[in-house]
Amino acid sequence: MSFLAGHWLWLYLLVAALLAAYVAVSLRRRVYAARLSSTAVLASVLPRRPAWWRRHVPAALLLLTLAGLVFSLARPARAERVPRERATIMLAIDVSNSMAATDIAPTRLEAAKQGAVAFVDQLPPRINLGLVSFAGSATVLVPASTDREAVRAGIRGLALGPATAIGEGVFASLQGITAAGKRLSEGGQSPPPAAIVLLSDGETTRGRPNSQAIEAARQAHVPVDTIAYGTPGGTLDVGGQEVPVPVNEQALHDIADQTDGSYHRAATGDELRSVYRGLGSSIGYRTEYREVTTWFLGLSVVLGFAAAATSLAFTSRLP
Repeated sequence: MSFLAGHWLWLYLLVAALLAAYVAVSLRRRVYAARLSSTAVLASVLPRRPAWWRRHVPAALLLLTLAGLVFSLARPARAERVPRERATIMLAIDVSNSMAATDIAPTRLEAAKQGAVAFVDQLPPRINLGLVSFAGSATVLVPASTDREAVRAGIRGLALGPATAIGEGVFASLQGITAAGKRLSEGGQSPPPAAIVLLSDGETTRGRPNSQAIEAARQAHVPVDTIAYGTPGGTLDVGGQEVPVPVNEQALHDIADQTDGSYHRAATGDELRSVYRGLGSSIGYRTEYREVTTWFLGLSVVLGFAAAATSLAFTSRLP
């Protein structure tokens, strides 16, 4: 159980008191029986009684019945993972030239495409998903909608470009979320909740700084979940020279932390797919608590009937 209305649980003290009273009475009977001087006297004073375990079974079932009733009064509930019906997610992917590095086979970009497609496949179908690509500038390639094939096609068509503008990627994603919110709220509904999932392997070299993007996301109440993608020793062949292309993890961590998003690091294609699976689970689903009171009421009724039946069978009287 994940939730209980705990003030009713004080009634368990009464159940415990009944248990203590039952134990005390049973012990007094044993002491009284032990004081009798002979078996003949014992047989003449006390009626023939069933085996000790038969005497205790009805009482135990009755106490379990009371415990179940108290538990049902506490309105027990269990957590269930429910697909989100209304939400907008913008997937922003870095396509700067450093994504051509081969430290992640076959290249960072190709492995990122595979992970992104897996992310698309596992989201609940009614979530609105859009795609943004960014290098020196950012573009909304696919507006947020439930058309998954459009997003898959957009991912497959991602192409490299010069420079890195992470801030512009966030701003473009926010624009996509705003456009989707206007469209989805035309029927009088409030704009759906939104989030940005941003993957990058570098640091901002062009466009508006990350600090402005962070402030814009905070004002829009949109969390940015970031994925730092690549290895510290990644290099890129530029004109025959190996140029280091390390990941600026701190910058991506700051974006996530300051927008109430989550930060992740992936150094292999498998790790990236694992990160995407986790994000799909956390963003695409919500936790709801559903009462299971009737389960415990039903169980208590069954235990109550069992207590009565065993008492009649073993002692010929009701408990």
